[in-house]
Amino acid sequence: MKRLLLVLLFVLLVVAAGAAYWVTQRVSQPFAGFTGEQFVEIPAGESTTGIGRRLVAAGVIRDDLTFRLAVRWHGRGRSLKAGEYRFTTAAAPAEVIDRIARGDVHLETLTFPEGLTAAEMAVLFAQSGLGSADAFVEASRDPAAIAAIDPAADTLEGYLFPDTYHLPRTIDGAAMVGRMVRRFTTVFDEDLRRRASATGLTVRQIMTIAALVEKETARGEERPLVAAVYRNRFRIGMPMQADPTVIYALKRAGRWNGNIRKADLSFDSPYNTYRYPGLPPGPIASPGKAAIDATISPADVDYLYFVSRNDGSHAFAATLTEHNRNVQEWQVEYFRKRR
Repeated sequence: MKRLLLVLLFVLLVVAAGAAYWVTQRVSQPFAGFTGEQFVEIPAGESTTGIGRRLVAAGVIRDDLTFRLAVRWHGRGRSLKAGEYRFTTAAAPAEVIDRIARGDVHLETLTFPEGLTAAEMAVLFAQSGLGSADAFVEASRDPAAIAAIDPAADTLEGYLFPDTYHLPRTIDGAAMVGRMVRRFTTVFDEDLRRRASATGLTVRQIMTIAALVEKETARGEERPLVAAVYRNRFRIGMPMQADPTVIYALKRAGRWNGNIRKADLSFDSPYNTYRYPGLPPGPIASPGKAAIDATISPADVDYLYFVSRNDGSHAFAATLTEHNRNVQEWQVEYFRKRR
């Protein structure tokens, strides 16, 4: 009897070992029932069974049994996360389950450089293939998302924060715009808001000047100097006379051809700071954090003027006489020598 029991025990152990080996092989053997790349979208709230069906239908896992075995083998059925997953090569079921449990979703990368208008961002958004430019523009016209910070805003111009975003393969314009405004409110945090308030300027005025700074220079060391120029002009009631505002006005009117002519300086638009005193009605682009910081904490200088040195840098001056000398050197003589 003992011998029979030992034999039965041995058989059971062999069967158990064989089953364990079979399961191990089943959940660890790579499989791909697709060619190229395969995307699997797992909606929020999807059941474990439903997830398995999606993976099998997509050819990522061989069959329902293999999926169930992999889930039980790892005990992660309750931790599978929603999202879109991209598969390009054969993967073991255990690896697939692990990826979904980690939430290793597929994301596209889209970078919006500093200094773009909402319309220019919409073009970039559409070119990425993620969504519609028209929907982006339409969403950017609704200021509701920024009303708590800038009650005077009539659009989201200036508040779509330039950054690198990691996105699903498709996202509608409103969702994209929403992310960008939320990113702005995260960057423009309590500390920045407190510092901005201490300047005596409104958030809208800060962002309007910061947009000018962003458009005028790409050099980090110059941003506080350019910010000082515009804040000094604003403080004493001197016209801003900023070329980027003229360009923005012409773009809004569909009249920008890549060059500013003398006649453009009198173009009738509230954004034309050669024709209308003070700041333009609002930001003319979306500034980055460095430009915002520079505007809140400008250089302690009395500069009122600057002119391009034609290499990306600028010559600054506190008086018109000094500025005229800089213009003569860097605009008149500089180009005369190159004829």
